[in-house]
Amino acid sequence: MQNDPSPGVEEETMNRKYQELLELMKTEKPYLEPSLTLPMLGEKLDTKAHTLSKIINTKAACNFFDFVNSYRIDEFKSEVLNPDNKNYTLLSIAYGCGFNSKTAFNRAFKNHTGITPSEFFNSSN
Repeated sequence: MQNDPSPGVEEETMNRKYQELLELMKTEKPYLEPSLTLPMLGEKLDTKAHTLSKIINTKAACNFFDFVNSYRIDEFKSEVLNPDNKNYTLLSIAYGCGFNSKTAFNRAFKNHTGITPSEFFNSSN
């Protein structure tokens, strides 16, 4: 087995790609697309899906779905507090944030925040 003469190179590349990923998530908001997949996100970053998965697992300490859902949940929390959205249901706002089912949304929200979306909404008003 050959030793890698410069182990810092992979770490440096991972850090750079992770920063690119964070910037992409902030500026382009790909998580709003309900059918977003790891290969689709990798393509946007010119990175293979398995490499991107490793970066997310290592740098964000979670899997792809939890990573994407955390952005969707933050978007939901922001949108539900926006007075312009007061006429929309919680579920319609969740769909607008990239979730594609009520069950997936409720489960992800509760796992991420420890409370239900309704509890969040009621405690915010």
